[in-house]
Amino acid sequence: MNIELFREHCLKKKASTECFPFDQDTLVFKVADKMFALISLSEPDNANLKCDPETAIYLREHYDCVKPGYHMNKKHWNTVYFDSTIDDALILKWIDDSYDLIVNSLSRKVRQELDLI
Repeated sequence: MNIELFREHCLKKKASTECFPFDQDTLVFKVADKMFALISLSEPDNANLKCDPETAIYLREHYDCVKPGYHMNKKHWNTVYFDSTIDDALILKWIDDSYDLIVNSLSRKVRQELDLI
């Protein structure tokens, strides 16, 4: 996985935005002002993705490249290291899952306003 593919995929998501709320190195992707993905520009060999708590545990147990979210709530976030043990398609699916988790948590009104229904 490279940062360009990661960024393009995140920005393809409806109503997604990118910003630097923490510093000029950490690129954050949001929908409705809620984060679903983060990646470092200086060290783009991993990313943080939001995850359902039960799924987060499962992924950590079954993939060596998935760890509890670095500098994040470890119950809800995973850090995924981009190594040769998983292919890009799986990482893209996990981005989709992270985005969907946020969208599904939004109120019906917000989803309608963003044309996400």
